[in-house]
Amino acid sequence: MPAYDAAAASFDRHRAPPKGVPDRIRDAILAAIRAPHPRLLDLGAGTGRIGAPFVAADDDYVAVDLSLAMLHRFAARFAADDGPVPHLVQADGRALPFPDSSFDGVMLIQVFGGLAEWRSLLAEVRRVLRTDGTLVIGRTSTPPQGLDARMKKQLAVILAAIGADHDATNPREEIERWLADTAQGARQVPAAWDAIRTPRSFLDRHRTGARFAALPEPAKQQALGKLAAWAVETFGSLDAACSESHHFELRIYRFDQPMDR
Repeated sequence: MPAYDAAAASFDRHRAPPKGVPDRIRDAILAAIRAPHPRLLDLGAGTGRIGAPFVAADDDYVAVDLSLAMLHRFAARFAADDGPVPHLVQADGRALPFPDSSFDGVMLIQVFGGLAEWRSLLAEVRRVLRTDGTLVIGRTSTPPQGLDARMKKQLAVILAAIGADHDATNPREEIERWLADTAQGARQVPAAWDAIRTPRSFLDRHRTGARFAALPEPAKQQALGKLAAWAVETFGSLDAACSESHHFELRIYRFDQPMDR
């Protein structure tokens, strides 16, 4: 079972962006793609937290995810409507069921955490992307010294200490270096907002994280208990609130040379 199946039920509750942000992301992506009515592929589309506005606008948009549970959540967003039906495909991004040069744009929105075989994924992206197509990589950027960042760092220390390290692979920087050598890139920030963070909300959110949820239950409980104790000592309370500035960042890439076939 894909790791994100277990996280699907609570994914939007803990990780949905603020109202209006997905619409601004859609506007920025469409403006960055040269085709007037682009065909779009969203790899790792999940529950549709970013893709829903594309479907609502009846864009030529295809959502792909390995997790069937995530796609069921995506479909449920539109189940009661008489409007567009999302085009959803369960597939591994490293072996896409589409012909060469099928899409004007490929979206990779917050998909690199835990992704070890990124070269295979990007090879498939280039295969299905048209020669003059656009690759869009997106992520939410949070303060490097914010509450969430400090909690995440301390959790990694705790997991290592109890011998329950989980795969925290995030090759984003390596991928960006590779893309800098093979593509023309530009950065955009279509949305920014302030978010209230507490240690308790981090604990609740991380408990349902895909990779953390795969750990044995005793290890999870031990790690979260130690992290809660550390948070109380560090911040004074599990409900100590911090306002943090967040922004959504897009990296827009066009490849310098056609892919060798």
